[in-house]
Amino acid sequence: MPTALAVAPSDSGGGTGVQADLKTFAAFEVYGTCAVTAVAAQNTVGISALQPLGADIVTSQIEAVAEDFAIDAVKTGLLPTAAIVEAVGAAIEALELPFVVVDPVMMTRSGLPAIDDLAVAALKAELLPRAYVVTPNIPEAQILSGVTVTDLDSAREAAIRILSLGPSAVVIKGGRLRGDSVVDLLYDGHEFFELSAPRVERGRAQGTGCTFSAAVAAGLARGLALQAAVRGAKDFVEGALRHDLPVGHGEHLLDQFWRQVGR
Repeated sequence: MPTALAVAPSDSGGGTGVQADLKTFAAFEVYGTCAVTAVAAQNTVGISALQPLGADIVTSQIEAVAEDFAIDAVKTGLLPTAAIVEAVGAAIEALELPFVVVDPVMMTRSGLPAIDDLAVAALKAELLPRAYVVTPNIPEAQILSGVTVTDLDSAREAAIRILSLGPSAVVIKGGRLRGDSVVDLLYDGHEFFELSAPRVERGRAQGTGCTFSAAVAAGLARGLALQAAVRGAKDFVEGALRHDLPVGHGEHLLDQFWRQVGR
């Protein structure tokens, strides 16, 4: 069975972070492992506390997994401090971990910063050059590129600038752009690919970014080419949104097992 590694925070509500990653891996029949970067007190209403772990224990978790498993792909989520970003980048380099999918989480859904300027700088310098693909949403793409993204033309310019930071490919998720369809833009340094799907009007739901990047990593772990992995991830998230779970008092959660239960 293919094996993937998620490097992300825990979430006590289970809608984001490692919990969403592991559910997604399982839905793709990929064996999931993890290295936790922070402990979050979070539910469907929001985050009330976030405690980053020490960089050394993050490194030790990655090393422990890599010593015992043949890792076929990696995805990273929120890396809350510059020290953690640097540690993860160094571990990826030293252990020669393949197909690194970077979800560059920088802020909470309420728009508050989740990492500081030093961590953003470390992300650009230490992690993006080791990434196979980076999957920013519109605000993250703007921070990484310095381009104000309002349409597909400006998204293309942002993707070019982000690619210059070192990843092999960029996917700018278009969910925050206006339109009846959601168009994600994939750039591999040679061509742009527009991946479109009807917009799912289901209100706000937690875990879309985590689930998308984990699904891309799962597809790569299963041997798919990048474009097929991204297309499969987009279709998977669309289905999970259509079968969202109103289990709490705040945002809905994605149903990563919508295909297994046949709904």
